Formats: sequence, C-alpha cells, structure tokens
Amino acid sequence: MRTRFFSFLTMLTAAGAIMAGTPKYIFYYIGDGMGMGQVMATEAYNRTVLGNNDHLLMMQFPVASTSTTFSASSPVTDSAAAGTALSTGHKTNNGMLGMTPDSAEVISVAKTLFDDGFGVGLVTSVAPDDATPGAFYTHVPKRSMYYEIGKDAAACGYDFIAGSNLRGIKDKKGNPTDLMKYFVENNVAVVRGTDALETIDSRRVVLLNTDSINTGNIGYTIDSIPGVLTLPVMTEACLRHLQKNGRDRFFMMVEGGNIDHAGHANDGATVIKETLNFQEALKVAYDFYIAHPDETLIVVTADHETGGMGLGNNTVGYNLRLKYIDYQKMSKSAFSRYCKSLMRDRRVYRWEDMEEYLTDNFGFWKFVPVPQEQTAKLKEDFERCLVLRNGKDKKTLYDNFDEFSQTVFDIMDKATGLGWTTNGHSGGLVPVYAIGVGAEKFASFNDNTDIPKIILDIVEGK
Repeated sequence: MRTRFFSFLTMLTAAGAIMAGTPKYIFYYIGDGMGMGQVMATEAYNRTVLGNNDHLLMMQFPVASTSTTFSASSPVTDSAAAGTALSTGHKTNNGMLGMTPDSAEVISVAKTLFDDGFGVGLVTSVAPDDATPGAFYTHVPKRSMYYEIGKDAAACGYDFIAGSNLRGIKDKKGNPTDLMKYFVENNVAVVRGTDALETIDSRRVVLLNTDSINTGNIGYTIDSIPGVLTLPVMTEACLRHLQKNGRDRFFMMVEGGNIDHAGHANDGATVIKETLNFQEALKVAYDFYIAHPDETLIVVTADHETGGMGLGNNTVGYNLRLKYIDYQKMSKSAFSRYCKSLMRDRRVYRWEDMEEYLTDNFGFWKFVPVPQEQTAKLKEDFERCLVLRNGKDKKTLYDNFDEFSQTVFDIMDKATGLGWTTNGHSGGLVPVYAIGVGAEKFASFNDNTDIPKIILDIVEGK
C-alpha cells in the first residue's frame, strides 16, 4: 500500500485527525530503541535506495513531536523504566517494572482500559515477558524476574499476547518450571508458530515462536529465518482476534523490539530493515484507521534511543552510501554465530574461503569498496581470531560478538556512513507521531510519562 503525503493542515482536516468524540480503537506503537538517528537513516534509505518519494508512513502523520526519556534514576533510561513511563505515566528506576522507585504498584493504560471493557492485545518482536510488553501487565522490582512476570501475563486477562518465547518456562539452570500450568488455569491457549494462527479459537491466546527457533527475538528480517513469526503477521493476527472476540472497543500495543536488539549490536543495515518492518506492521493499523477514521487513534513513539546512531562520518563526508546495506545478507548476530562455528570446526578454513564468503554475503570488494589497509586488517584479524583462536569477544546486552565480526562491521559502517557512540542506550530525544481522534493533543513537546495520560484523557473526552 502506498500513501500520499498531505500537508499538515490537509491531513488534520481531510484525514480526520481533529474531531469530536472519543476513540473506540487505540493503537500504541513503540519502536524500541528507535531514536531520531534510526528514523532518519531509514527515511534516507527509503528515499535514496528504494526510490520512494513518500516519507515513511509514521512521518506522514499530521502530528509529529518529540519526547524525553530519562528515568527516575538516570538521564539514560533502560527499557523497564521507559516501558513503565510509557504504560503507566510514572517515572521509576532503571530495572523496575510497573512500580515507582519506592515499589508502589502503578496501573498501566492497558489495564485501565481493560477494566473499562476494552479488549487488549500486546504484540512484540522480542519476548512477551521483556520490559516493554511486561510494563503493561506486571509489577516487579527487577525486570529479570521472568517467572513472576509470566505468572502476571497468565493472570492479566488480556485477549492476545504475542512474541518470541516466555523465558520463565525454565529456571536459571535450564530446568522446566511450572509456569505453563498458570496459563492453563487461566484458560489461556499457548500456541506456537505461523501454522497455529489458523487454529486460534480460544478467547485468550499467547502466540509464540516454535520450540525449534531459539532466539531472543522472533528473528531479524534480514536473516529471513524460515517459519518465524513476523511483526506484521502477529499484528494482523492480534487485530483479527480482537475483532473475532466481538470487542467493540480495543487497545493494541505493538513493539518493534528488534530495532533495539540491532542497535545494541551496532548493526546499521539490520536497524534499517527492522524499522521498515515496523512500518509494515504500522500499515495494519493505518489501513484499519482508513476504514474507521472517526473512531481510531494511532500513536507511535519509542522508549529510548539505542546505540547513539549517527548519520555521516569522515569516510563519506557530506553523504551516505546506504545502497551498500543491500549487499549485507545477514545480521551481525548471524555472522558472529557463523564465525564461532568455524572456530569450533576442526577443518582448516583459509583466508580465501572467508574472502569469498564476505563477497557473497556483504558485497566486499565486488560492490562495497574495501581499501587495501582494511583488507590487510581483515586478513590479520582472520588469522589471529579464527585460525589461532586468539581474539577477544565483545559482550553487549543481547549478544557476544567475536572480534573478527567487529572488524567486518566497522568496515561496513565506514563504507555506509553510519556511526555509533555506544552499545547501550543514549539519552536523546525520541519521536512522537499521531493520527486520528485526539491526535492533536500530542503536538507539543512531551515527556514519556505524558503519553499514556494523554491517551486516557482522549478516551475520557477531556
């Protein structure tokens, strides 16, 4: 679907962004780690490589503003504190979910609307017991309390929850827990994989990846893993389920969690492809809005920025060469797993073999220029890290990258013009976009705690 770009005033009037009444259908999209750099890199790729004259869909919404993200304990938030702010309107310390710093429970916008008769669906491309989705139903002092978070998911009453996997089904030693019995006792059907989508007939559903797919997220778009769930597919399934349940009002939270995972890895191509995937999921809500413009509100924001992503470096000057990312056929995580498999293999793997692999999977030398000194660095690190097994891994929040992979992706960054300041979060502003009933209330500068409060004010007709 292609959308036409309207001026601010035209969209406010013609698309019905300012109107009387209150919304019956609320879509709350959170791009985890999606700061200004992530949005603008994707916008630049969309325009200069894909050749689209239309802006990204969220950038076409009539309301575009920004939000601060600091937590109660730090200018740089983690996802738990940010998720709590976005879901409940309360600041808390990093690491805490659904609680204030003094451990007082706070109620999410989803729970408030659920108690008022709204159907509720939560969708994420990472684990549904992760910080952002968890903030909409749990109250725990530590975001790593996956068993307790899972029990809260079972008991929350929400219609639909989807994501990669529930981490509380095993304890820290890898032994099974009794978590699944709580879902059974609460009449929740836990189903796995895309094939299960056609068999969902329970009122309450948790949709997960199959057991054979053991990743912290549903899988990166760039890796094209067969059989994995995708964010657009899960979003459509959630919408259908809420409608099938006869809900005449509903609230949906959709999180693009893979944007954050790729940001922690400093993997620019994967960030861009995940942001585009997030846009595909957003089109599900936008198509629904087009059919119900007088009853729908869509809000898009981020919990924080990840990676300190910047556009431009000393190699490319006043330019970006984002066409090079299309020659990257795998995520940094997938490439690092490949390199580690070579280190475990007893057969001799030659530099010439790696040259061919880098050409086939990253376009090096054939499409992506790799100067002589960078080639020498690659060969030196290959011998030291993969042949002599003398490299040092770099640990990030979600992964552990071998040193040779770091070198490969540093070269990609220099070639494309994308850059990073951290493997963690940064304290930068994040975008806020809105369209539909009451959208104009988000037009001014926001703090993340303002957003759920504004949503409830709009629903209450304030």
